[in-house]
Amino acid sequence: MAPKGQETIKGIYLNLGGLNWGMIKGFKPRLYQETILNTATKRNTMVVLPTGLGKTFIFLMLADYRLRCFPKSKVLMLAPTKPLAQQHLQVVEKHLELPNKKTALLTGSVPPKKRVELWQASNLIFSTPQTIENDAISGRLSLENVSLVCFDECHRGVGNYSYVWIAKEYMSKARFPRILGLTASPGSEIEKITEVCKNLFIEDIEVRTYEDSDVRPYVKEIDIRMVEVDLPQRFKLIKSYLESCFNRKINGVANLLGGSTRLNPRMPKRELLEVQRRLYAEAQQDPSRLRAISLLAEALKIQHALELLETQGRFALNAYLTKLVEEARTTGVKAVKNLVNDKDFKSSLYLNQQLVEAGIEHPKIERLVQLIDDETKANPNTKIIVFNQYRDSAKRLEETLNKLTNARAKLFVGQAKRGDTGLTQKKQRMILEDFRNGVFNVLISTSIGEEGLDIPRVDLVIFYEPIPSAIRSIQRRGRTGRQEHGRVIVLVTKDTRDVAYKWASYHKERRMYRLLREIKQRLGFETTPKKSQDATQSSLKGFIKSNSEQSDCIRVIADTRESGSNVLKMLSQLGAVIELKRVESADYICSKDVGIELKTSEDFVNSIIDRRLLIQAKLLRENFTKPMIVVQDGNPAKAMVNAASIYGAIASLVLGYQIPIITTKSPKETAYLIYAIAKSEQQPNKGELSLHYNKPLTLKELQEYIVSALPGIGPKLAKLLLQRFGSIKGIVNASTEELQEIALIGPKKANAIKRLLESSYPSTLSK
Repeated sequence: MAPKGQETIKGIYLNLGGLNWGMIKGFKPRLYQETILNTATKRNTMVVLPTGLGKTFIFLMLADYRLRCFPKSKVLMLAPTKPLAQQHLQVVEKHLELPNKKTALLTGSVPPKKRVELWQASNLIFSTPQTIENDAISGRLSLENVSLVCFDECHRGVGNYSYVWIAKEYMSKARFPRILGLTASPGSEIEKITEVCKNLFIEDIEVRTYEDSDVRPYVKEIDIRMVEVDLPQRFKLIKSYLESCFNRKINGVANLLGGSTRLNPRMPKRELLEVQRRLYAEAQQDPSRLRAISLLAEALKIQHALELLETQGRFALNAYLTKLVEEARTTGVKAVKNLVNDKDFKSSLYLNQQLVEAGIEHPKIERLVQLIDDETKANPNTKIIVFNQYRDSAKRLEETLNKLTNARAKLFVGQAKRGDTGLTQKKQRMILEDFRNGVFNVLISTSIGEEGLDIPRVDLVIFYEPIPSAIRSIQRRGRTGRQEHGRVIVLVTKDTRDVAYKWASYHKERRMYRLLREIKQRLGFETTPKKSQDATQSSLKGFIKSNSEQSDCIRVIADTRESGSNVLKMLSQLGAVIELKRVESADYICSKDVGIELKTSEDFVNSIIDRRLLIQAKLLRENFTKPMIVVQDGNPAKAMVNAASIYGAIASLVLGYQIPIITTKSPKETAYLIYAIAKSEQQPNKGELSLHYNKPLTLKELQEYIVSALPGIGPKLAKLLLQRFGSIKGIVNASTEELQEIALIGPKKANAIKRLLESSYPSTLSK
């Protein structure tokens, strides 16, 4: 089907030969790129092309084409990370010479007001998906005038990832939509590939492998070699104790479940996690499942320990086992406490500590040192990437290689998370630039380096361990063989899960290409969403229509912590204008009177246990005359605690605080409810929606109320300011330096307060 708006450019979709690719500097399209482009101009297309074969240039040609067809439109390219988005921008700046080309990079580090200005002024925009999603939901930008959206690494378009919502919003709002998805590997499961196609509205797939006749002339040969090592006897002894512990936990789970679930010690982690999820659901009805859940949690921890022992070595294993011991001392989780008291766990820990004290390493390390040393001696300018999926192990490899070889090694990891150390995106860019320029010659990378790493020449890629993912294996290999002959070495420990992972990746990759071709044949009638058959879309449109007759603009204020939630996305689709702001006393505000605290049933129960619920209820009641709590995803009384406690808390909320509790089954139902409440509250006779809540009653509360409205203050800082300066007058008369004496008030916030207090009120005429 031709896209909306095609009537304005009749015939151009069938005549690509007339386009002047000279607009793309330093580029001559290859036959397979032109063939793929021909498809992408007509239909929403997923392009599956091995790394290094010019996926980005296909985007450049299509962007050039769409901007010629629709000169006043915009082209949007999305990438999972800021460095990737910036990398694509640099390619466009270097190669695309369109007249009136105006580019912009939009990420979370750019202030919202500036993003709006850049969006309005630019026609080629590069961004992270979360930024575009938040700005579209908040009404800061519209996708209506975008003629092309490109989803880089489009295999991420599953589940709740931002790509999914953006594609749906784009296809419903754009006047002339076109979607391009780029990936080296969309996955090896037919369900996932089909889901990506549905979520991104893909109508056709263009697949190329290294073996295809139109690609083969451009492929640089990649030599892949497996280097095997033996697991030392002392490692095998530790392994036997860990396996004994693991088997006993699994057998314990099987005995508790009887014949209802088939378990065996050889089940992969993915299947064990699936069993665990099912047991959690069953435990709401049958508390006897809790013991099985605890044993399964112990088994999963031991399974991870086995993987570290076999694939990484004693250093990684010791760090993990020691962490569990420390955790057992402070946590109330029975699974951890029981595990560290297990006799086989204790034996494993003791034997591994002996290895640490003796300085005995995994044989992979010795082999890696030898390989790197040989390479750097033969060619001091060689460039090598070593992939290791564990951050601690990668750091250890960096230290070892710099100490024992002539190599200049550097660690390349993602940003800091959960208290761990990491690299800022600026530091990541500096490291890659130094690697390109030869400042160091060995890059030790975790998974952060697998996607979209733009390094012109890498001579050798080393997998410290095989990985069972076809996507990640393909991406790792794709770092070499781009401009000349490439080499890959995979380190494999014999008779361990390394071997299983190696073959799993091999078979998944072969299955992936077979499935892609099967899906391509039936794509037109199976994976493309049919709006006429989509009951959800139909009911949604009906709801929007019935409400739009009475209200032109329904506004909802949402707490910034709700950013990215399915409720927000559905509210946006219903037509609500969303304002994302930090709100201390509610998750959603529908009017000056109505504040809503949203909880899942699990969070509702947890907030009763840790006593958060009564504090939150007090804040709701203090700030809103019509507060309410919405419990989503089920009945909280069925949760895994005493039902009497649940009903007691509900009674306190309803009777003590006079806060109603409403249950919904899904984010969709929650969004319908919030929208309906907001629509009712925002009738002309109800007044304006305000973030400043219901007026307090006492003098103290009124003072706090007024001060909390100052820029960046809120209830907590309001109290501190009043305590420090004694009155509102004292705050007004305070200098910016005096304001900064209060904790959490810096120069920026102090200046904003003074500007508000001292600026003249603009007259109607001056407006």
